[in-house]
Amino acid sequence: MIKEFFNHPLRELNSFHVEEQADHIIEFDSAEDLDQIFGKESSPKKWYALGGGNNILFTRRFEGTLIKPIGKTIRIIEEDEESVLLHVEAGLEWDDMVEWAVEHGLWGVENLSLIPGTIGASPVQNIGAYGAEAKDVIERVNFFDTQDCTHKSLSHEECRFAYRDSIFKRELKGLCIITSVEFRLKKTPQPNLGYGDLKAETEKRGGATLGNIRDAVCSIRRSKLPDPAELGNAGSFFKNPIVEHELAEQMRLKYENMPIYPTADTQKKKLAAGWLIDQCGLKGYRQGHVGVHERQALVLVNYGGANGDEVMTLAHEVCSKVAEKFGIDIEPEVNVL
Repeated sequence: MIKEFFNHPLRELNSFHVEEQADHIIEFDSAEDLDQIFGKESSPKKWYALGGGNNILFTRRFEGTLIKPIGKTIRIIEEDEESVLLHVEAGLEWDDMVEWAVEHGLWGVENLSLIPGTIGASPVQNIGAYGAEAKDVIERVNFFDTQDCTHKSLSHEECRFAYRDSIFKRELKGLCIITSVEFRLKKTPQPNLGYGDLKAETEKRGGATLGNIRDAVCSIRRSKLPDPAELGNAGSFFKNPIVEHELAEQMRLKYENMPIYPTADTQKKKLAAGWLIDQCGLKGYRQGHVGVHERQALVLVNYGGANGDEVMTLAHEVCSKVAEKFGIDIEPEVNVL
């Protein structure tokens, strides 16, 4: 089923709650609906796939069509003694899928609890938290190719996942609409407690069960991150910078308490952007209607009435301060339109 809206306000469709509008919004329920939307002369010329609006910042009116999936079905398409393969439609909230998996005793996404956004958005930037990433469980991504109006899919390897990155942010950016994702989840316990605070919180709850890990992750996130329903934000605004191993070691000598994490590439290390921003004295910093959150420096917030340009002005200032103090460039994780 297809629904259309014109000159539609965007405040409730983006977690920053900025006051902008879109010329046109189309909601679609099934992948086949896209054949109708794009298979005619009046098909959208300028469009953007909008999920939950949790990783986006509108800086102006969107003069085009926002394409929004609303299908939310989870179904098992394959099962054996060790694992289950799920087919999940793009419009489902990510955390609803995590909750479903935990309730059904399936391992692999519990560390990713309470991450805002939809299933369709999860492969694009390869969402991650607490030592886990979406790529760890994604087996296939199904999408509609708007260039030739065909339905296609990519295997895990073809998606070319990396830290907060994928082929959908590169060669396929602006060319496809993700309609569903297939996840391989495990039936046997595989706790991932490499992050110290997560391990401690889990142990306080009685040990590494699926439910305890999910509860621990949710508790930590709620203690550090503001609820978008109460304070406009897009979660982590900045990516954690990846630097050469040699530079990371030089930084460690200069700043003993600097958090440094391994990456898949042994020649590179990941630094904590939130720590860098905090060391610049910016945690809790406010600039008019916007500011750096008082408990988590990675998060920029809208205290009410801010527009996208105000948020970006603050973001540029934060990046500048970090570069000035540490000589390290950080960049936004949020999509800016």
